[in-house]
Amino acid sequence: MLRRTLQAASRRGGLLRKAVERMPSARAAAGRYVAGETVGEVLLATRILRSEGLLVSIDRLGADVTDRAEAEATVLAYERLLEELPEGADVSLRLTALGVGFDEGLAYTCAERICEAAAAAGTTVTVDMEEHTGVEAVLRVVEGLRFGYPLTGVAIQSALRRSEEYCAEYSHAESRVRLCKGSFPAPADVAFADRDEIDKSFVRCLRVLMAGEGYPMVATHDPRLLEIVDALRVIHDRPYDSFEYQMFYGVRQDEQKRLTEEGARMRVYVPYGSNWYPYVMRRMAEHPADLRHLLRGAPS
Repeated sequence: MLRRTLQAASRRGGLLRKAVERMPSARAAAGRYVAGETVGEVLLATRILRSEGLLVSIDRLGADVTDRAEAEATVLAYERLLEELPEGADVSLRLTALGVGFDEGLAYTCAERICEAAAAAGTTVTVDMEEHTGVEAVLRVVEGLRFGYPLTGVAIQSALRRSEEYCAEYSHAESRVRLCKGSFPAPADVAFADRDEIDKSFVRCLRVLMAGEGYPMVATHDPRLLEIVDALRVIHDRPYDSFEYQMFYGVRQDEQKRLTEEGARMRVYVPYGSNWYPYVMRRMAEHPADLRHLLRGAPS
């Protein structure tokens, strides 16, 4: 129940959001999950992670844009970021920040510009998946981008009932798929609600990707699932450089270090930006124990 409440809170604005954003404890909690609000701050965090042998994927947090000017601002922010990106880092991208909600063609054009800037910087882009209503639009945009930029990655959420089908479609050579559980609520006919069912779907998707010819990006902190990844690595005789692990910034750093020391490719998903409220609330939905730290600073 608490998890669903926090997920719902992540989608709300108004007084609740303003109250949370003003709380010093909330901003401190955001500092655990978000590497600052500026390009300079996220680049500093990235360099520290790279010095520890960790790979990085940077995501600029942004709201659903409602006009072309906002989408253009997102493109310019990514272009600036990519000009200074250290080696071993790439970027993640949300199409809602490029206007996919009101103009799919605009989102495609903007995403193409970001892919072009990434290619010039010698790196890649992974397109994130958000609400279930936008899945088909995201897949269409990614398909288009891959004609010119075949290494463009895409996130697939195991919570979706069609996730195994999507993974089978994207298991070919050069295909980069970020497999994650998903943190967006959806109707029962579209997504699994039970956490065990989501985990079982994750394993089915994982089997498809690890048996395929693509490059799986396995995004999980779950110890049981990490053991299954390692078993499938052995079964399919996959070298460590043929796939990677991904974990959130600020979560299970010891495990990130352990995997890196074993020779695995371990990439940290590092978000930044002033629009941190929805992202932090979704992380707390996954780690409800962190809520008590936030509430300690709430006004009485």
